[in-house]
Amino acid sequence: MSIRNSAKALIMKEGAVLLTKNRDEEGFFYLFPGGGQEKGETLEQAVVRECQEEIGSSVRVGPLKHVREYIGKNHEHAFDAGFQQVEFYFECHLLGEEGYEPTNPDSHQVGIEWVRLDEWDGLRIYPKALGEYIKGHRSGVYLGDIN
Repeated sequence: MSIRNSAKALIMKEGAVLLTKNRDEEGFFYLFPGGGQEKGETLEQAVVRECQEEIGSSVRVGPLKHVREYIGKNHEHAFDAGFQQVEFYFECHLLGEEGYEPTNPDSHQVGIEWVRLDEWDGLRIYPKALGEYIKGHRSGVYLGDIN
C-alpha cells in the first residue's frame, strides 16, 4: 500500500468555507476542494490544478495551515480500509469573479457551496473535526488522523 499526498484548499469568506458538494447513497456530503499530488508537481501546483478542476476558479496559494492524516481502517467506511493519505491544507484566495464552472469535477461531485461555520454541525463534512480549528482560529498544523 502506498501513501498518497493530497493538497487541499481552505477558502474562506465572511464566516463561510467554500466546499465541494457531493452525493452518495447516504445523501449529501461536503469536502474541501483539492486532491492527489501528481508526479513532478509541487503541493502548491496540485492545489491550484485541483481548484481549477473542482471549483472552476484559479486561486492564490497562501500559507500551509494544517496537515491531516487519513488512515481508512480507522474510520467509518469499510470500502476504503486500505487507503491512506496525508492531506496538506493551504489557505487559498480566489482570483476573479464568482460564477464557478468546474472543469473536471470528482465523480460524486454535484456542485460547490459556501458553508457557514455556524451550520457545520448539521452537515456531513469531511474532515468535520477541522471545523473546530477553523472556528477557534487555532493554528495546530499537524492534526493527526482525524475525521
